[in-house]
Amino acid sequence: MKVGLLVEGGSMAPGPALAQKIGPLGLNMGQIISKVNDATKDFKGMKVPVELDIDTKTKEFTISVSSPPVSELLKKEAGVEKGSGRHKQIKVANISIEQVISVAKTKLPTMLENDLKAAVKSVVGSCVSLGILIENKYAVEVAQEVTEGKYDKEIKSESTETFEEKKKELNTHFSQLTKKQDLLLQQEKAQEEAKEAKETKAAAKPIAPAPAKKAASTKK
Repeated sequence: MKVGLLVEGGSMAPGPALAQKIGPLGLNMGQIISKVNDATKDFKGMKVPVELDIDTKTKEFTISVSSPPVSELLKKEAGVEKGSGRHKQIKVANISIEQVISVAKTKLPTMLENDLKAAVKSVVGSCVSLGILIENKYAVEVAQEVTEGKYDKEIKSESTETFEEKKKELNTHFSQLTKKQDLLLQQEKAQEEAKEAKETKAAAKPIAPAPAKKAASTKK
């Protein structure tokens, strides 16, 4: 019997979801957690797909660990915990093409793409939805550049090292962008607070009583 899990690398812990899947099989929960954590310790801080192949008669099991999803690998490369909830307006990181190639090389064996260049373009697509810049540019722009062959040299040589000078350049660019984004968020917050204050004031304003109707005249 096979049981699929998505666990925090090196930090799997008991919980309702795990108990629901493993509990009825009569397995030693503590032993499973210990062995899974040992098998996934190299992926600390990332969500990792794990499959347990269980012999329901002997209660013995084997563990198969797959590489983390592209999004998890990208977040680790970028040094962020989560992607942007507003990827079109707010960016969360700025990475190099070499970092993209590194993720693509890791995932290529399990991807549908046939070569590294196609895998790189797929990873770039994930950067779009996460709100990650590449080489100081929007990921959609980089995707077009990959297609046009701008990064063929780096891809063919499978370059995965980002030199310190380039890292500083990327960090400087993103720091400047972050200041602009922070200002935008502050303006949006101020506008929202002003709108709420206006609505609250309008709701609290007493409603003026309707004017009394004049009595009908009895004169003929």
